[in-house]
Amino acid sequence: MARHRTPRRSRPYLALASALLSVSAAAAVAHQAGSGPAGSTVPTAAIPRQADGQDRDGGAKGEPSAQEQLIADLAEATDAATAGTAGRAAAAVMDLTTGRSAAAGDDHAFATASIVKVDILAALLLTAQDGERMLTGQERQQAAAMIQVSDNAAATALWDAVGGEDGLAQANRRLGLSETTPGADGLWGLTQTTAADQLRLLRAVFTDDSPLSSASRDYVQQLMGGIAADQNWGISAAADDTASARLKNGWLSRSETGLWVINSIGVVEKDGNRFLVAVLSDDQPSRAAGISLVETVAARAVALLAPDRADP
Repeated sequence: MARHRTPRRSRPYLALASALLSVSAAAAVAHQAGSGPAGSTVPTAAIPRQADGQDRDGGAKGEPSAQEQLIADLAEATDAATAGTAGRAAAAVMDLTTGRSAAAGDDHAFATASIVKVDILAALLLTAQDGERMLTGQERQQAAAMIQVSDNAAATALWDAVGGEDGLAQANRRLGLSETTPGADGLWGLTQTTAADQLRLLRAVFTDDSPLSSASRDYVQQLMGGIAADQNWGISAAADDTASARLKNGWLSRSETGLWVINSIGVVEKDGNRFLVAVLSDDQPSRAAGISLVETVAARAVALLAPDRADP
């Protein structure tokens, strides 16, 4: 299919985590501090007090806060992975246990390649929910082929079923994706997105904070946990047990340059915690080089949030 090259945007890769993720992290901290049901207030005694000579999050005045340092470390890891190359990379990660999150590299939009297939399936499930119906047998076969073996014909059929570009855009508004532009003229693999938006998609698939029903989320998770063995790479490199990862990868060679887009999104388990991870890259010299880069960034991103902050 015809492909185009996205224009370069400015570097550096340092980018603050999105407001959505920040709100989620704050909510998780409030819950751990003893917050009650939604709408209730947190007891004053449960809120950590600011010590003299410290910023509110515990850092000494004039020094970066823990969150700022986390973002800086993730940006540094992303920069290091692409040093000496023309390629770019972005990452977003969230610890589902603590709610901590960070993103880096979101000053650039990336082509999704096949990771958009998770988005297409989410849109299909929203359509089915709206119609108060189950997926048909054919839709289930196409969904399984699209996610588990990355079948493109199945993806095209379901792209058409959800209404193509306009249908995916409507679904994404409901899913909370604000930085994703569906591919035009049926070129779903050229959908443009950011790592932070892919983290929002993962939140919709793997948490209760979602317009997707529990049954719909379980279905997507089940398919992402049954990826073909030769496609079980990418963010799974960050897991203690790679077989436990639930993921979807995307890879695309750009016709005009021969350079590769390599992406990986999903959830992994490390040190007893579960992490949502999205790593995007483009202008990679080969598929193998792109996979190596994505795996390096994913492992480092998760290690930065892991309880002991051990290096991968």
